[in-house]
Amino acid sequence: MNDRHRAEGAPGLSPAAPDRGRLFGWTLHGDGRSIGAGAVVAPDERLSWPRTMGIGMQHVVAMFGATLLVPTITGFPVTTTLLFSGIGTVLFLLITRNRVPSYLGSSFAFIAPLTASAGSGIGAQLGGVLVAGAALLLVGLAVKFAGARVIDAVMPPVVTGAVVVLIGLNLAPVATASYEAQPLVATITLVAIVLVTVVGPGMLGRLGILVGVVVGWVFAAVSGGLSEERVAALREADWIGLPTFHAPSFELGVIAVTLPVVIVLVAENVGHVKAVAAMTGRSLDDVAGDALLADGLATTLAGAGGGSGTTTYAENIGVMAATRVYSTAAYWVAAATAIVLAFSPKFGALVFTVPDGVLGGATLVLYGLIGILGVRIWMDAKVDFTDPVNLTVVAAALVAGIGDLTLAIGSVELGGIAWGSVGILVLYPVMRRLARLRRA
Repeated sequence: MNDRHRAEGAPGLSPAAPDRGRLFGWTLHGDGRSIGAGAVVAPDERLSWPRTMGIGMQHVVAMFGATLLVPTITGFPVTTTLLFSGIGTVLFLLITRNRVPSYLGSSFAFIAPLTASAGSGIGAQLGGVLVAGAALLLVGLAVKFAGARVIDAVMPPVVTGAVVVLIGLNLAPVATASYEAQPLVATITLVAIVLVTVVGPGMLGRLGILVGVVVGWVFAAVSGGLSEERVAALREADWIGLPTFHAPSFELGVIAVTLPVVIVLVAENVGHVKAVAAMTGRSLDDVAGDALLADGLATTLAGAGGGSGTTTYAENIGVMAATRVYSTAAYWVAAATAIVLAFSPKFGALVFTVPDGVLGGATLVLYGLIGILGVRIWMDAKVDFTDPVNLTVVAAALVAGIGDLTLAIGSVELGGIAWGSVGILVLYPVMRRLARLRRA
């Protein structure tokens, strides 16, 4: 969207349209039943409640595949992650005063550090999630008081893109190992994901990963590829019950591996706020800090109780673009639905039956998508890789991350994600400063 379009506002929204940010006081859009040609339902508006509930359910479907896949891959309790996802969404809507429509689902960025630190136990893993959430909360406070431009100054696109790439590609061996465990199941899953994503119409195309996982699961069930132990646990699970909670513990090595995820969360969060602002024609710069703060608080709470870290979801932006409904009322419905589902152990046991081959087929795509997201950050920002600073620093960081460079500092062992991220965060500003001094 160009600058002129931003200045004039999105179709159907007057640039002078009030952005009251009220809680539980949405204005009915038109007759509440239809949306006029070129019009959109603004964040502080809603359709009739039955239609709003229907759209809210679509948001649940959109976030389901990714949000549930993260705990499935990392071994975290599914229903607990879903509970904190719903609670996090409620907190986000409250803190941003209903001005930023968004669902907070599980962040793929946490898959890498959680998988790398699996041997330390879920308590230490949760400690890493909690500390990452607290760090993001502090970033939100800094942005709230210093302004959104502080992010670009501290983490320019060349740095952000490199960290995202190495987080995604660091786990490539894990994806291939899962694929090799059940190659036929994995191939069926992968083909289904690719086909649905490429040729699936409308919303179906946006649910390619979820559809592929379901197809792979069905094939595994028919061909005897499901774990009998997990299927037995599914039969015995209660329909209604409390989620499983865990307390965090803190290990320096796990925290060091997890902290670089904050860079990804900041990039995702800021990008989401900018996208919503562009689509609705309303400036949201003054709530950029609140959005980061809310995401940080949601991730901190998840780490304190047993859930995976959260992030704003691009899948739900797709739903808004398709429906032209940006009403935050729909997100309250989505959050409530997720919280209700979290109290079904049967549902969590069903997700836990997904076999290695299905995860291998899905993660072969997912980990690559995370890496490509980093490349996209470079492309959108037109990062110049003929610049020797950009070229050499990023090159070293990527090989350290993708090659999983593992070195110990005393009794603490740090892997490739930590070394690659720290390397570029430290080296880039130093090398950039030296280059400027040389030219001077």
